[in-house]
Amino acid sequence: MRRSRSLCGIAEGAGAGAHSGGLGPSAEAAGWTKPRRRALTPPRHVTVSGLAIGNDLPLVIIAGPCVMESRAHALETAYALAEMARDLDVGLIYKTSFDKANRTSLSGARGAGLDAALPVFAEIRESVGLPVITDVHEPAHCAAVAKVVDVLQIPAFLCRQTDLLVAAAETGCAINVKKGQFLAPWDMVNVVEKIRAAGNDRVMVCERGASFGYNTLISDMRALPILANTGCPVVFDATHSVQQPGGKGSASGGQREFAPILARAAVAVGVAAVFMETHPDPDSAPSDGPNMIPMKQLPAVIGALLEFDRLAKAHPVSI
Repeated sequence: MRRSRSLCGIAEGAGAGAHSGGLGPSAEAAGWTKPRRRALTPPRHVTVSGLAIGNDLPLVIIAGPCVMESRAHALETAYALAEMARDLDVGLIYKTSFDKANRTSLSGARGAGLDAALPVFAEIRESVGLPVITDVHEPAHCAAVAKVVDVLQIPAFLCRQTDLLVAAAETGCAINVKKGQFLAPWDMVNVVEKIRAAGNDRVMVCERGASFGYNTLISDMRALPILANTGCPVVFDATHSVQQPGGKGSASGGQREFAPILARAAVAVGVAAVFMETHPDPDSAPSDGPNMIPMKQLPAVIGALLEFDRLAKAHPVSI
């Protein structure tokens, strides 16, 4: 894997070729008004610990367990994923959360907590050699977390929280913003502009499904090229896209069997990265087990995605 030792992966390079904006004809026929064109920066690459991420570059994988269960579990999964990435020759960023603040019920698992997680993030970077991504929920978290991770992730439900976006941007860290389930893909322009206005161009945007009735999400693949018009690398979250929010009453359900299918569809369209939560035993995981991919299945899933990616990058599409 390509990586260098730097806090929050400082470098960033410009990509080639701008996309044009617009909606598909079916959206306009349904009564949507085409959003006003905005003057955005050309497509860019974001470099994370020496790993270049871009819509025209080889696919990157973001993977790991939903929540940090313990130091031992985090290191076990990180070492396993690092070995997997070497075997597949794919760039990989390790993901886990120190706190799951958005829970269906009060009894939902929250995670190891900020103080316990910070040294573990640092250990994964230094000992395992993987770059790390984790989500932040409050502006006060950003500076401390940015010292020990490479990417700050903005949760979907918080994607419009200006104070959080600005605090994350001001760290200089790369940022992955998940599009809210309630947000149209073209509205992410406003989110990206908030971060850039705070002086940070190191932004990725993530599609993770849209609300489609009760307890259900749907993935609209038209969103991917629309998101690319922000000029940001586009990430597709395959496992949260098959989540069933609140579908089990006091917890969320999910249909993990469909995650590889949606991931293939997204990669065939053309994306910079695929986000997939994984676990050695999802059925015993404290959070999001129903939509996590069993770790033993992940090499085959990623191997297939890399083949789709090579074809897609050889025949890029834009709107």
